[in-house]
Order: sequence, then C-alpha cells, then structure tokens
Amino acid sequence: MPAPYHGRCNCGAVTLSIEAEPVWVRQCWCRQCQRIAGGSATSNALVMTDKLATRGEIHWWEYEAQSGNVIGQGFCPNCGTHLLGRNSARSIACVVRLGVLDEAAELAPTSIIWTDEAPAWALLDPALERFARQPPAPGTAT
Repeated sequence: MPAPYHGRCNCGAVTLSIEAEPVWVRQCWCRQCQRIAGGSATSNALVMTDKLATRGEIHWWEYEAQSGNVIGQGFCPNCGTHLLGRNSARSIACVVRLGVLDEAAELAPTSIIWTDEAPAWALLDPALERFARQPPAPGTAT
C-alpha cells in the first residue's frame, strides 16, 4: 500500500499522517533505541518533515549523541507512546516509529544499523544490509 500512511499513539491523543513514501526504513540497535524498545531494536521510517502532519501534543526529550548531534525523542505525554525521532544534523527529516502506523506491515526494513551494539541474542535478518554503526548519509563517499 503506497502513501499516505496514518498512525496514532496508544491513547489516540496524538495522530499523524505521512503523505509520501519514506526515504528509508530500517531497524536500529543503538543502545538508546534498545532503551526505547525495551531491549530490542526500533523499527523506523525516515520521512521528510514537510510530508508529515501531526495533531495533538508531542513532548520531546533531547540528548547529545556520540556524533555530537542533538537527538530528540517525541512521545505522547498522556500514554508515553514513542512516536518520532529527530536529529539536529537532519532538520528536514525525522523518523517515525513503525509501530504507531496503521499500515506498519507495509513498510519493511531494508537495513539494520548499529549492529555493533546489538546483544549476542539479537536475531538479525541476513537478507538485510547491515551497518556496524551509523551509515553514511545518502550521496556521500564511504
């Protein structure tokens, strides 16, 4: 099913819609994502912010990543559902947590990042492209 995609937090106080296909869909095993996901990876779609509409109040918690970038985690202040992530180095885009989307099954990850921080018991799909840490930005040399 192509865009648009729609989603909401657990209590329905925050809704969102995405009007274009994601730039990418991936799983992230960084330690911060493991904390968000209760020990597993997060599954995320990168979308352009001008193609994302939200309704309802979103609270943001921010921290400095190993890269020096400021990372923000957006969540519903009522039920605590994690909805979005943002990165100061990528202000024109944000990540949407696949679990909040009604059509989440339509957006399968194509890569796994931060595999260096995945626990030994993690099951990493061998068919997906893997990156030990943060992959290079599109269009940059590796």
